[in-house]
Amino acid sequence: MNKSTLALAVAVGVMAQQAGAAGFIEDSKATLGLRNFYINTDNRDGAGANKNEEWGQGFDLRFISGYTQGTVGFGIDAIGLLGVRLDSGGGTNGNAGTAYGGTVFPSESNGKAVDNFSSLGLTAKAKISQTELKLGTLQPKNPVIITNDGRLLPQTWQGGQITSGEIKDLTLVGGQIEAVKGRNSSNNENLSISGANTRGAGFRDSNKFIYAGGDYKITKDLTAQYYYGNLEEFYKQHFLGLVHNWSIGPGVLKSDFRYFNSSDDGKNGTDPAYYSTGNYTGVRNGRGEVDNNLYSGLFLYTVAGHTFGGGYQVSNGSSDFPWLNQGDGSSNYTITDMQIQKFNRAGEKTWQARYSYDFAKVGVPGLTAGVVYLKGDSIDTVGSNGRESASNRSEWERDFTIGYVVPEGPFKNVGLMWKNAVWRTDLPNTRSQDENRLIVSYSIPLL
Repeated sequence: MNKSTLALAVAVGVMAQQAGAAGFIEDSKATLGLRNFYINTDNRDGAGANKNEEWGQGFDLRFISGYTQGTVGFGIDAIGLLGVRLDSGGGTNGNAGTAYGGTVFPSESNGKAVDNFSSLGLTAKAKISQTELKLGTLQPKNPVIITNDGRLLPQTWQGGQITSGEIKDLTLVGGQIEAVKGRNSSNNENLSISGANTRGAGFRDSNKFIYAGGDYKITKDLTAQYYYGNLEEFYKQHFLGLVHNWSIGPGVLKSDFRYFNSSDDGKNGTDPAYYSTGNYTGVRNGRGEVDNNLYSGLFLYTVAGHTFGGGYQVSNGSSDFPWLNQGDGSSNYTITDMQIQKFNRAGEKTWQARYSYDFAKVGVPGLTAGVVYLKGDSIDTVGSNGRESASNRSEWERDFTIGYVVPEGPFKNVGLMWKNAVWRTDLPNTRSQDENRLIVSYSIPLL
């Protein structure tokens, strides 16, 4: 039994004795989230399957307890996840014949999508004043670790986290993650990065990711951030951020500046099996130690329901930008983390433009729409022979989203969403894509 599991068992035992205390039950909440999810990916050009398609129904049951009375309050949270396959046949589940998983569902040994998959996560928690400790199943969201919720069921993590708001205008967080459960999996697994995450005998991983940092509100309109993350044997990462809101005329201009400094750690600096993807000539597929500086700025002006935006990002260094990535779907805190691609290859420079509109301003509350266009260039790649295979290549993506949440009546809070993305590239041995996602969601309060 590892340390976090033992601590969770002890905490649950303590809470079992105090569950009747005032606050634990009275402040508890339970909800059932329903998500009907369809995805269709059209792979352009190249060899292999031209179409990946899956459809399923997801159930997300959550219980969040209150706290027992006393100087130290105790509580427990639970999350139960179930995904049911509605359609994923005919070789369209995005699985290449392995037993790992497809686009949405885990796979059987023959590569076929399973009929259903499920998991249960428990989180013990304790609170003193404005400081909270959690042990067990977590879903962190900060600049160095982000939970992905882009498919039927969300990603979850195993570990511990402490959050403190004791100092006015300052929020501090720190934690350690030991395992992750992918969005198309029922099993916990260790952590890795792109390049070392090849499934099978070549897979290299770690069971320790530590993170710490905080957000400080300098003024009501200006927030500064610093975070640190370290995936043992892979990389160390520092993040600095600055977010400012400025009232200009009838609207508000939001400025969001981000900087990541990432370097190698442990075996990533010496062992090729732990290397990251990147642009290293003389090395098979251009892999090498983590070495990346990523700068970005995003500006959004909101007025009368309209939001106009533009941004620019530069990924300097010999390696691609690193983040927790087991190869089964993941998210990172860059302004270019889009529906299909992330635009953070070694040397890549990306500009973007975006626009969205809230139709409540014209009498249709609940209806929103938005479009984002990104163009990245200056991409150099290295082939399997260790030689440069392409120079100054580019990629672009256009994402369009329209969503509607029923504001009232018998179907109140039912959400409908269509997400369409087009990605094109001239990178060698890489297939462009078109993708559509249709999502129907609803949340039912139980407590």
